[in-house]
Amino acid sequence: MKDDPDILARLAATIETRKGADAETSYVARLLAGPEDQLLKKIGEEATEAVLAAKGGDRLALVNEFADLWFHSLIVLAKHGLGPADVLFELKRREGISGIDEKAARGHAARTRTELTSRAKKT
Repeated sequence: MKDDPDILARLAATIETRKGADAETSYVARLLAGPEDQLLKKIGEEATEAVLAAKGGDRLALVNEFADLWFHSLIVLAKHGLGPADVLFELKRREGISGIDEKAARGHAARTRTELTSRAKKT
């Protein structure tokens, strides 16, 4: 099978069209209509299954579980008005930056946001 770089965009577009679908006939609509905690729990379940497949060494199971994880991740992104292009943009932004440096910068940004929030509450 040939690589298809547009598959994530097409899948995200399909998810968008299912947002308004009948929850009785659409799995995506059912997930989006339910409580967000239930959808987030599904992400955790799929991530756990991916970890177990990796530990088990079953390459086909690993690919299948990551497909499930990515699919459900796209649904969470859609729920928040985001899509794969947003994640790909962030990955591109990080390209060429040491993972250690990038993680340290994120930690600094989080501390700065926390400090600003704390100061704002005091005033």
